[in-house]
Amino acid sequence: MNRRTRRKVSQFNGKEKVVVVSPVCLDQYEVNDCNSSTIYVTEVDWTKLPDDTVLHIFHCLNYRDRASLSASCRYWRVLGSSPCLWTSIDLRAHHFDSAVASSLAARCSSIQRLQFRGHDPASALINLKARHLKEISGDFCRHLTDSTLSIMAARHELLEILQIGPEPCEKITSDAIRGLAICCPRLKRIRLSGIAEIHADAIKILASHCSYLEEIAFLDCGSIDATELGNVTSLRLLSVAGTRNIDWLLASVSWSKLPNLLGLDASRTDVSLEAVSRFLAIQSLKVLCVLNCPSLEMEYHNQQLIFSKMKDKVLLSLFTDVVKGIDLLFPVGNITATPLVKDKKNIFNQWRTRKKTGANEKIDDIIMNWLEWILSQCLLRIAESNPSAMEDFWLQQGVILLLNMLNSSQEDVQERAATGLATFVVVEDENVSVNPARAEAVMNDGGIPLLLKLAKSCKEGIQTESTKAIANLSVNSQVAKAVANGGGINILADLTRSMNKLIAEEAAGGLWNLSVGEENKNAIAEAGGVKALVDLIFKWPYGIDGILERAAGALANLAADDKCSMEVAMVGGVNALVTLARSCKVEGVQEQTARALANLAAHGDSNSNNATVGQEPGALEALVQLTCSHSEGVRQEAAGALWNLSFDDRNREAIAAVGGVEALVSLAKSCPNASQGLQERAAGALWGLSVSEANSIAIGQEGGVAPLIALARSDIEDVHETAAGALWNLAFNAGNSLRIVEEGGVAALSHLCASSASRLARFMAALALAYMFDG
Repeated sequence: MNRRTRRKVSQFNGKEKVVVVSPVCLDQYEVNDCNSSTIYVTEVDWTKLPDDTVLHIFHCLNYRDRASLSASCRYWRVLGSSPCLWTSIDLRAHHFDSAVASSLAARCSSIQRLQFRGHDPASALINLKARHLKEISGDFCRHLTDSTLSIMAARHELLEILQIGPEPCEKITSDAIRGLAICCPRLKRIRLSGIAEIHADAIKILASHCSYLEEIAFLDCGSIDATELGNVTSLRLLSVAGTRNIDWLLASVSWSKLPNLLGLDASRTDVSLEAVSRFLAIQSLKVLCVLNCPSLEMEYHNQQLIFSKMKDKVLLSLFTDVVKGIDLLFPVGNITATPLVKDKKNIFNQWRTRKKTGANEKIDDIIMNWLEWILSQCLLRIAESNPSAMEDFWLQQGVILLLNMLNSSQEDVQERAATGLATFVVVEDENVSVNPARAEAVMNDGGIPLLLKLAKSCKEGIQTESTKAIANLSVNSQVAKAVANGGGINILADLTRSMNKLIAEEAAGGLWNLSVGEENKNAIAEAGGVKALVDLIFKWPYGIDGILERAAGALANLAADDKCSMEVAMVGGVNALVTLARSCKVEGVQEQTARALANLAAHGDSNSNNATVGQEPGALEALVQLTCSHSEGVRQEAAGALWNLSFDDRNREAIAAVGGVEALVSLAKSCPNASQGLQERAAGALWGLSVSEANSIAIGQEGGVAPLIALARSDIEDVHETAAGALWNLAFNAGNSLRIVEEGGVAALSHLCASSASRLARFMAALALAYMFDG
């Protein structure tokens, strides 16, 4: 076996230098020869690398790492500021305000493409002084106003592409569109979502001022003047998906006059069958997309022959084969000896690799890129609304389309496709229920390797969405196994260390879901996942609730394993979790934190974590306080943690000293109608504390007998078993015995002795009765 790489440290003038062995030389040596003093080594001076090589290294890094590497030395700082490295920037995951914009301005003079998230970053864009911007893309811009958009347009008169959405632009009106048209005459593409009303005069000014305008997408808008759109004669591609209140007969007459119209998207609308037939009569039209149009689908089933004689046109809908339609979209004459695509899983990729000839090649590329974009948007919207009767479409066509778009050359299409996969498998967000058939369809069609590959991309937006998809799909145990077998655990552990909080959050969620499987716990620990999760809590302790909940949830699952629980404690997990329990007020984080501490304390017989948790300053006080939470889940997990901790003698007394008896008795009184888990843990914690005679007396005096008797009457075996155990301990004290009699405990315990299916419950109930009447 040859070793391909080796590193050796040699001493030169008292300083260490890293020397890299040439792989060519090492091919001559076996592993046993590595100690030979004649091995050839080559010193590498990184500062003497060719400029092109350094620039290529910079280009492979994300923006943060690129800036960090630039700080290594003065020469690399100059190279790191090269305009070719800063033609595009994605600010979505970063805090971006006027101060940050001003600090970046020196590097962004040549920037041409920019992505941002939210209204505040949009307002700060003018401070970048990027006068050469050609493309601006923003999302989560619900509060973006006319004035902000108008200023943005006025400062970037070279703008060619503007995309705001898919979240609705509720505060944008036709006034902003008029200003945009006047300030940006080179506009070629405009995509806006959720505008309430787009007036005729705004569209008219677009048509008169923007002679290069080829694509308009007004998505999910309230209303559009369809007639005026027919006067934008330069238009090639038009999407009005999700838009309401369109007069489709007027639209079909007006839009049929567009001389260059190649593609029309009327998905998720109430378009009529008559309008569709008129659109298909437009001579220049190549593609008509009408996915998820319920009224059209009902009409179609009664008049199927209306579309049977289409030529050189493709109708994409729920009642047609979308993949086949895409394959038939382009004339065979434009393809050199290439048969139709046979592999539906690679329809877009195989189309790109065909040898295309003729003058229509550029038009074909335009249509294909647009088609990818509208399909990624449409499928994501359908996944978000999750309409009924879509199961067959998802399993037969939707999954294949989304997986195809993961290979797109367009970053935003890849992101939308990954987001679509993450969304369409989730049936109920609250209970994290995943549709098993959909999840396994993604796996069976080869989606897991594709997503894992994208998770290693240097594009942070693609990383975020693909990691989210992996996390959601991993709720399914079969998919989780495929992710683990594909190296996903190492990938997710690495991404958890990302400085991008969105990536780290989704990666922690992936580890949370994977850690449910017992077979994955040790693999996560071996990949360094435990330390990475603990570090997340220290890295983002405030304001990043999603990260904290996912990190605590993953640690809770891992802590259930004896070996992993020791790893959690070893890397500072106890301190991190206790800090969260004391300081965080978010119920989801509190619940997972309490569960993690409960699991850490559950290994009292095999490791010292029980005592470690109890001795951590503030741990017991925090858990006692959490038993008073408004959230039942938090109260349940906190009571469970105190139950486990009460098995240690020192913890038992310490819990009582910080008000644990009063809190747990109050909890027991409040849970007659609570969940089984909360009832069991409340009774169990009192059972654990009552081992101490002082605590037993305190429980009786605090009024704990009556709620325990009520829980002993429960029909649920686990509940009345723990209640019987607590009453047995209380019965050692004469005062408590009298209270049990007075509160009707004799009948309850006798009933357990006679009818409980639990041998342990019957045994403890009998012992409680025996001690009560002894002497």
